[in-house]
Amino acid sequence: MQYSIEGRDLERAVRDGQSAVKKTVALPQGYRMNWGGEYSQFLEAKSQMYLIGPLAVVLIFMILFALYGNFKFPVTIALGVIMTEPVGALIALKLTNTPFSVSSVLGLLALLGVSVETAVILVSYINKLRQEGMDIPTATREASLLRLRPIMMTALVACLGLLPAALSTGIGSDTQKPFAIVIVAGLISRLFIGFFVNPVLYQLVAREGDVLQV
Repeated sequence: MQYSIEGRDLERAVRDGQSAVKKTVALPQGYRMNWGGEYSQFLEAKSQMYLIGPLAVVLIFMILFALYGNFKFPVTIALGVIMTEPVGALIALKLTNTPFSVSSVLGLLALLGVSVETAVILVSYINKLRQEGMDIPTATREASLLRLRPIMMTALVACLGLLPAALSTGIGSDTQKPFAIVIVAGLISRLFIGFFVNPVLYQLVAREGDVLQV
């Protein structure tokens, strides 16, 4: 038997189906029922997520540490992303009545990479201006203004590329739509909120004696 769902998430639909079948169908001893198709792919993706998620976070943090040679700038970048990235994503899921699913989590992981990239653009340029002799407040302010355009371009490319998937309503969109919504809305919130949050966090941890790398 095959069926498609629309207007709800795959996991909840299958669980309701399993509950209904369990109440109405008594399988003979030795028989079992398997739920395949997209649901089996969903279960496989869910199991992989528990490995890929932490691994992605650790690798990103190691790259940031290698880039800046200390812990405080990577921690600042990570904290800024955590504070700004999920805001738009969670609000968009709520407004569109889209359930938080494995696809949404994968979207957050993909969004993590782009968000960190935009933060690195800002922090590296602040460090560059400080190496040229600017004090911390001036370098932070100038970098925030001068790097706004490349940060916007980086975010908007991903937003526009996934916008059709975020607006899709056809059969099969239940898996790709949450992924796209999370990335598009998360980048928008990251762009606008991060413009104010990351410079503040940078100034909180920056000191005149820092060893600066760009």
